[in-house]
Amino acid sequence: MRLRHADGTTVHLGYCTNVHPAEDLPGIVAQLDTYAVAVRRALGADLLGLGLWLAAPVAAALAADPAARRRLRHELTVRGLEVVTLNGFPYAAFQAPVVKGAVYHPDWTTPQRSAYTLDLARVLADLLPDDAVHGSVSTLPLAWRTPWDTARAATARRRLDALADGLAAVQRETSRVIRVGFEPEPGCLVESTGQAREVFSAMDTDRLGICLDLAHLACAWEQPADALAGLRAAGLPVVKVQVSAAVEAPDPVGAGAALRRFVEPRFLHQTRAAGCAGAADPADPAYAADDLDAALDAGLPGAWRVHYHVPLHAPPEPPLRSTVPVLREALAALFAGPAAGCDHLDVETYTWGVLPEARRPRGDAELAAGIAAELAFARDELTALGLAPTAVMSS
Repeated sequence: MRLRHADGTTVHLGYCTNVHPAEDLPGIVAQLDTYAVAVRRALGADLLGLGLWLAAPVAAALAADPAARRRLRHELTVRGLEVVTLNGFPYAAFQAPVVKGAVYHPDWTTPQRSAYTLDLARVLADLLPDDAVHGSVSTLPLAWRTPWDTARAATARRRLDALADGLAAVQRETSRVIRVGFEPEPGCLVESTGQAREVFSAMDTDRLGICLDLAHLACAWEQPADALAGLRAAGLPVVKVQVSAAVEAPDPVGAGAALRRFVEPRFLHQTRAAGCAGAADPADPAYAADDLDAALDAGLPGAWRVHYHVPLHAPPEPPLRSTVPVLREALAALFAGPAAGCDHLDVETYTWGVLPEARRPRGDAELAAGIAAELAFARDELTALGLAPTAVMSS
């Protein structure tokens, strides 16, 4: 969907397809019919945005085959779908039975991560609507926090410089601007905007910036307005926002049984107690655990926030709640004032299939309906801030 900010900026709102398991081109096209078209129709929208997730093998194949890119764009257009952003964080097998820490590999010390990201940029340049100002690709914030040393840091910095050069080459070849956003995440080398300011200083901010995931922001116990002001002061652009919400437990002891229902084997659910916001190290084990079961066993003090993306419109049952209030504060800070803060917004609830049993969708139709409800929720939040839906068809 497209919305118009008061300053005239077109703001793109879509949903991220990493919730679906397809990892080849026929499967990706099939999921358009199964889910995306159904979501668009449920919303009554002429045009629906997708934050496509393309696993590394299909990204490489598309990057090498201009005709295949044209076919994919055609398949999108005839279904009333458009793509201005790609999710390049998971490399492959994101909906495997067990993902956990594998999602952080390969990282930005490896040539595989560099090649994958530039493949995505080349693909996106051909998928972008003609009237899109630019495209965006989100990626991991360099690496998991350990192991890390000066040699790895130097290698990663060289790869970021080469990435900026590669994106400049894509622009020369296609006349399309593609930007890459590094996404702070709990447990990674960069899990807060403060760490982002330290680690990503002096990079090419014309082409590189931050992907701000609002669930991750909440898990870091950051104040959204302060976080965004800090990024602006550091000259780090927010090139993409993941509109997401995490689980919050004001009283983890009393909510122990409810939290246990969210323990599952596929994804990591890093947990941060409120004290992490004032800690020198946000991953200090006094306030942090790398998965929810570990947090329950450790009995972290105070209120918790859990890296578990929950549907925006359907918070967990009490005594748990979601971090939607943080989401609202962040969107208000992003779109306050005369200029829009970011024009690529992606609803990213990839955890539908691992929600507690009673809350999981039963079949494809229920999943599509849930995604549509989330997008409607996000649209309504944005219109409450003064953005106006538009009905512009993709070109």
